[in-house]
Amino acid sequence: MRKYNCKRLIVMMIVVLAMVCLTATTAFAAGTGDVAGAVESTWTTASAQIKTVVNNVVFPAIDLILAVFFFAKLGTAYFEYRKSGQFEWAAPAILFACLVFTLTAPMYLWDIVGI
Repeated sequence: MRKYNCKRLIVMMIVVLAMVCLTATTAFAAGTGDVAGAVESTWTTASAQIKTVVNNVVFPAIDLILAVFFFAKLGTAYFEYRKSGQFEWAAPAILFACLVFTLTAPMYLWDIVGI
């Protein structure tokens, strides 16, 4: 049994090593060997795409989640008010503030980050 496990481990290691060798890529800096310049040029081309994805996908998803939580919490707070006569404002107010923050974040976030 032990011999079988050893062979199996060696085969798995060879497969993993082969996958690493096949998927590894070499990054070359532009002819002069300027690595910082290569990184900066990559960042400038990718930053516009990152900004677009964050503005069109990430923020709307967060806004949707916060809106659902806000209205659900508002509903549960109202039913609690009907039951006990006291309306709890803290949780709906915090969720509303977070919702307003994420709705307005794309307007000023990119100036802060520098993109």
